[in-house]
Amino acid sequence: MKNNFKILTLSILSLVGVSSCTDLEIEETDSIISDGFQGLADPSSTVTNLYGSIAGQYADQGNFFALQEVTSDEHLIPTRGGDWGDNGLWRVLHTHDWDGQHAFITNVFQQWNGNQLQASQVLDSRSNPSTTNIGDASFIRAYSMWVILDNFGQVPYRDTELPSSSVPEVLTGQAALDFILADIDMAIANAPATSAGSGEANLRASKAAARYLKAKVLLNKHIYLGTAPEASDMAEVISLVDEITAEGYALQEGYFDLFLPDADTETIWALEANTINKIVMGLHYNSTSIQGGGWNGFSTLAEFYDLFEGDSESNELDADQNPVDGQEERRGGVPTIGTAFAGQPYASDNNGFVDGSNVGYGFLINQQYDLDGTPLQDRQGAPLTFKRDFKDGAGNVNFINNDETTGIRIQKYAARNGEASISHQIVFRYADAHLMKAEAMFRSGGDPTAMINELRTIRNTQELLGTVSEQDILDERGRELYQEAWRRNDLIRFGQFGRDWLFKAEGTINNDDYNVFPIPQAQLLANPNLVQNPGY
Repeated sequence: MKNNFKILTLSILSLVGVSSCTDLEIEETDSIISDGFQGLADPSSTVTNLYGSIAGQYADQGNFFALQEVTSDEHLIPTRGGDWGDNGLWRVLHTHDWDGQHAFITNVFQQWNGNQLQASQVLDSRSNPSTTNIGDASFIRAYSMWVILDNFGQVPYRDTELPSSSVPEVLTGQAALDFILADIDMAIANAPATSAGSGEANLRASKAAARYLKAKVLLNKHIYLGTAPEASDMAEVISLVDEITAEGYALQEGYFDLFLPDADTETIWALEANTINKIVMGLHYNSTSIQGGGWNGFSTLAEFYDLFEGDSESNELDADQNPVDGQEERRGGVPTIGTAFAGQPYASDNNGFVDGSNVGYGFLINQQYDLDGTPLQDRQGAPLTFKRDFKDGAGNVNFINNDETTGIRIQKYAARNGEASISHQIVFRYADAHLMKAEAMFRSGGDPTAMINELRTIRNTQELLGTVSEQDILDERGRELYQEAWRRNDLIRFGQFGRDWLFKAEGTINNDDYNVFPIPQAQLLANPNLVQNPGY
């Protein structure tokens, strides 16, 4: 702080000295004194660039994805020797020991507020936005502001009609919600009606995507206000999902096929986002040759894996990719041999096998196999067996000093689909809307058992539920939506983000302060309207 003050003082003195010695003329375009933003010459290009920016933010295994998933019971990254240490960057997210200097927290605050500002520039009347521009930009601004509200509890908003030097106002609570919901309504009015199964049209805002976002905001509204859920909000969530259903969106069989680029009835909004990071981030170095091998990082807790039907100690598939351990479809499995190459879509030939087809879908545990069925080994020559527990070299449960094989791994975007399928990442999916409606029914006194069982039936579970509790709904959301960046949000809404789990720091257990992240220190210094969140 003292050094920053000294630099600032010297800079001011330097400017004073210059002005006293010359007739300094400052160009009208100088950002310090300009009237501010004057409009975009090509708002359509800015919209295209915005979608590209969000795609990049979704493709990253760090930043936004890490804050939503690694902070939960769904993902953790143990330190394996010298790998994934990174000065505790990943560990503190899972233990809830983060602070305002954490790189991912800082990046998310900057990135999503940057999205919001660019969207505001498109919406400025001086940019002469088209109806399509307005639909896209209002959707992106609403979504970006909601991400900031959900993660930080307060949203800085810069009015593009004010000078660039003006300090952004900060919206919280009802004011933030009113702004976001007004933008969503603008998106519903201006975005196109995109029917289910229209494929690439889902890469942009649509009325269905905007209705989904509005349902998501209303379902979480009481969290931001610190109140109980309102019956009127839950009724609107149900109505919004019904409107999405009326456009032809529906649950579809073939769970893992949903994550291919093919058109389907479940994808409401997808991005041209690279999925390769999601494929290799958990695989062992020797799991596949695709992209030069895995990164051997991301794993899941055994307690999350145990939410799924099937043998807790095994998750194997036969040669025809059928489950042999009683596991439900969504849990996937480990093939004991690769699939013969026969020109399958998105696949490439590797000596007669589909490249990467030795890697399973879903959750990978125990012995892993090569394409020809040979048991794989780790780099030390030991069997490559992914394990439920995280233990160090002495056999003690530990977050550090793990070997290369600890932790069950997750594959939702699969290696077998190779390079051709890496440009399609789902953001909004109808199964989530279906579960939001079921939750809204439950929270307003209804019985969503039939809705939950409808989903379980189409996912080929072996048991249907007789009744549905709040825990049942949360568990079903976990089984359906894992690795889709919803787990933190769900745990908070169900009051379980603070519960104890493996390696959680003792002082953070049952501490609701951690439901939002700290405002980065640099942002507090730049904007006095921001106030640090409690507990930080």
